[in-house]
Amino acid sequence: MDNKINEIRRKISFLRSEMLNFEDKIRRHINRDEDCSAASLRLMEMRVQMTALIRDRNALGGHERMLNVDERLKADYRAVNPKPIKDALGRRG
Repeated sequence: MDNKINEIRRKISFLRSEMLNFEDKIRRHINRDEDCSAASLRLMEMRVQMTALIRDRNALGGHERMLNVDERLKADYRAVNPKPIKDALGRRG
Protein backbone atom coordinates (compact mmCIF):
# COMPACT_ATOMS: atom_id res chain seq x y z
CA MET A 1 0.00 0.00 0.00
CA ASP A 2 2.91 2.38 0.68
CA ASN A 3 4.06 1.87 -2.91
CA LYS A 4 0.64 2.92 -4.15
CA ILE A 5 0.67 6.03 -1.92
CA ASN A 6 4.18 6.93 -3.13
CA GLU A 7 3.10 6.47 -6.74
CA ILE A 8 0.14 8.78 -6.18
CA ARG A 9 2.42 11.34 -4.49
CA ARG A 10 4.76 11.27 -7.51
CA LYS A 11 1.78 11.83 -9.81
CA ILE A 12 0.61 14.73 -7.64
CA SER A 13 4.08 16.28 -7.69
CA PHE A 14 4.34 15.97 -11.47
CA LEU A 15 0.84 17.36 -11.93
CA ARG A 16 1.67 20.34 -9.70
CA SER A 17 4.67 21.21 -11.86
CA GLU A 18 2.59 20.88 -15.02
CA MET A 19 -0.10 23.12 -13.50
CA LEU A 20 2.52 25.77 -12.72
CA ASN A 21 3.70 25.62 -16.34
CA PHE A 22 0.16 26.11 -17.59
CA GLU A 23 -0.39 29.00 -15.16
CA ASP A 24 2.74 30.68 -16.56
CA LYS A 25 1.50 30.05 -20.07
CA ILE A 26 -1.86 31.63 -19.22
CA ARG A 27 -0.12 34.68 -17.72
CA ARG A 28 1.96 35.13 -20.88
CA HIS A 29 -1.20 34.92 -23.01
CA ILE A 30 -2.96 37.47 -20.84
CA ASN A 31 0.00 39.84 -20.88
CA ARG A 32 0.00 39.73 -24.70
CA ASP A 33 -3.79 40.12 -24.87
CA GLU A 34 -4.17 36.68 -26.46
CA ASP A 35 -6.85 34.05 -26.04
CA CYS A 36 -6.00 31.71 -23.16
CA SER A 37 -9.19 29.66 -23.07
CA ALA A 38 -7.56 26.40 -24.25
CA ALA A 39 -4.84 26.57 -21.61
CA SER A 40 -7.39 27.57 -18.97
CA LEU A 41 -9.62 24.61 -19.79
CA ARG A 42 -6.62 22.27 -19.63
CA LEU A 43 -5.68 23.73 -16.22
CA MET A 44 -9.21 23.10 -14.94
CA GLU A 45 -8.97 19.48 -16.16
CA MET A 46 -5.70 19.15 -14.25
CA ARG A 47 -7.39 20.44 -11.11
CA VAL A 48 -10.05 17.74 -11.46
CA GLN A 49 -7.28 15.14 -11.81
CA MET A 50 -5.52 16.58 -8.77
CA THR A 51 -8.61 16.33 -6.57
CA ALA A 52 -9.13 12.72 -7.70
CA LEU A 53 -5.50 11.85 -6.87
CA ILE A 54 -5.76 13.52 -3.46
CA ARG A 55 -8.99 11.66 -2.75
CA ASP A 56 -7.30 8.35 -3.69
CA ARG A 57 -4.25 9.15 -1.54
CA ASN A 58 -6.45 10.01 1.44
CA ALA A 59 -8.50 6.85 1.00
CA LEU A 60 -5.28 4.81 1.27
CA GLY A 61 -4.35 6.56 4.52
CA GLY A 62 -1.85 9.03 3.10
CA HIS A 63 -3.61 12.12 4.40
CA GLU A 64 -1.29 15.09 4.91
CA ARG A 65 -2.38 17.91 7.17
CA MET A 66 -1.93 21.43 5.84
CA LEU A 67 -0.13 23.85 8.15
CA ASN A 68 -1.82 27.14 8.93
CA VAL A 69 0.04 30.45 8.70
CA ASP A 70 1.18 30.47 12.34
CA GLU A 71 2.51 26.91 12.10
CA ARG A 72 4.37 27.68 8.87
CA LEU A 73 5.98 30.76 10.37
CA LYS A 74 7.06 28.83 13.48
CA ALA A 75 8.50 25.93 11.47
CA ASP A 76 12.28 25.73 11.61
CA TYR A 77 13.60 25.30 8.06
CA ARG A 78 17.27 25.97 8.87
CA ALA A 79 19.90 23.37 8.09
CA VAL A 80 20.77 21.05 10.97
CA ASN A 81 24.54 21.39 10.46
CA PRO A 82 25.14 24.62 8.54
CA LYS A 83 28.51 25.02 6.86
CA PRO A 84 30.76 27.62 8.49
CA ILE A 85 31.01 30.89 6.61
CA LYS A 86 34.23 31.44 4.66
CA ASP A 87 36.32 34.49 5.45
CA ALA A 88 37.54 36.96 2.82
CA LEU A 89 40.51 34.72 1.90
CA GLY A 90 38.31 31.68 1.28
CA ARG A 91 39.26 29.88 4.49
CA ARG A 92 36.65 28.41 6.76
CA GLY A 93 36.52 30.24 10.03
